Amino acid sequence: MEQKYEVLNHILVHLFNDIMKVEEKALAQGPFKELTITDMHTIEAIGFNTSRNMSSIAKDLSITVGTLTIAINHLVKKGFVQRIRSSKDRRVVLVSLTLKGKKAFRHHIEFHDRMVKEIMGQLESDELDVLIKALGKVDDFFGNEKGKLGL
Repeated sequence: MEQKYEVLNHILVHLFNDIMKVEEKALAQGPFKELTITDMHTIEAIGFNTSRNMSSIAKDLSITVGTLTIAINHLVKKGFVQRIRSSKDRRVVLVSLTLKGKKAFRHHIEFHDRMVKEIMGQLESDELDVLIKALGKVDDFFGNEKGKLGL
């Protein structure tokens, strides 16, 4: 059992690190070099055809509104994000993607699409079913841990 523990620990740690490194490298070599992986995840959280308020985006990213404000300021300066006042309540500021931001969003989604299709192409149907079931349980675990941590 200890050997399985060691193998699982190794896989989880390296998998997380490798996904982040590959994602960062793909971003750095692509047409959106000026974006960090954090920028891209902020763009992804804003959404493609939506206008969202800062608190809902911050909640999705598990960060404070203050931290998000800094990130949004950065993305506004780079031309990926815009702030607009709500037509329903002028006090509310909404955030949405510019055309440049939407292109970056699509680029990131295409990266994820290629990644998933490559992995699926290497697995038999029954292996894929087992992987999906197992990763679902891993996802449930982390969801529960986030809840315990107030994230």
